[in-house]
Amino acid sequence: MKVAIFGSSGFIGKNLVKSLKLKTDVQEVSVRNISWRNNINIDTDVFINLVGKAHDHKGTATEKDYYFANVELVQNIFEVFNKSTADLFIHISSLAALEEFESTKPLVESDECNPFSVYGQSKREAEQWLIKQSLSENKKLIIIRPPMVHGSGDKGNLGLLYQLISKGIPYPLASFNNERSFISIDNFIFYIEKIIERYDSLESGIYHISDNETVSTSKIIEIIKEVLQKKIPDISVPKLIIKKLARIGDFIPFPLNTNRLKKMTSDLVVSNQKINVALNVRKLPFSAEEGLIKTIKSFKK
Repeated sequence: MKVAIFGSSGFIGKNLVKSLKLKTDVQEVSVRNISWRNNINIDTDVFINLVGKAHDHKGTATEKDYYFANVELVQNIFEVFNKSTADLFIHISSLAALEEFESTKPLVESDECNPFSVYGQSKREAEQWLIKQSLSENKKLIIIRPPMVHGSGDKGNLGLLYQLISKGIPYPLASFNNERSFISIDNFIFYIEKIIERYDSLESGIYHISDNETVSTSKIIEIIKEVLQKKIPDISVPKLIIKKLARIGDFIPFPLNTNRLKKMTSDLVVSNQKINVALNVRKLPFSAEEGLIKTIKSFKK
């Protein structure tokens, strides 16, 4: 089995390459190289696309930048796949293509999409384009929608919470109670490896992956404090006051705004039943809590 991975330089890509190299022949393909199309091994079996733009920490990215990375490059890579002898195309999309803030029920693949940001909208457009394509004979297209992926090397929101607690700053949103889906990098890789092993049992289409259990933000704070062995009290600021402060952040520079508050305190749960049934997965390598503990411990190194 030979696997070509596109976009291997990021957090997920580095971890995935490291794991897959233990079991199969992996080629890392950089689309920054203008001759990348000619560099792909001719006998590649699987294309895995991780190319995309998610975060704009410098605030300089344009809408065109997002659509180039999340749509145009996806189209280019898929077209090369469809003309190749490879059998399987795994495209890593995002839950943001479906929903970015909250849901009152576990989200399934057939739910109506409601992307909010340019990132989510571009991810959804790529999904729609891929689904419309005619696959060459014996080929399969698997689109994966993960929620937030965390693990060693992660520079996302978990790291920000860790920095907050490590400095002894109390968590001010303890009055909110929520449940959210996450996926550890170990469980993410487990799903990818199972898809490669058993793709004959999958139909082409969209699949959600996530940890089997949900976790609240307050539970994450509790785990961080346990790992750090810090006894820091949480602050239960009344919800009404927090929401008013968030509205202020919608208009002036402020650490909290309405959208950020929703992401930190609302329910957003994913159903992974479809892929678990298709792959006959009954247990993941790590529970949600075990995965979070492993990730948070990696921040101490």
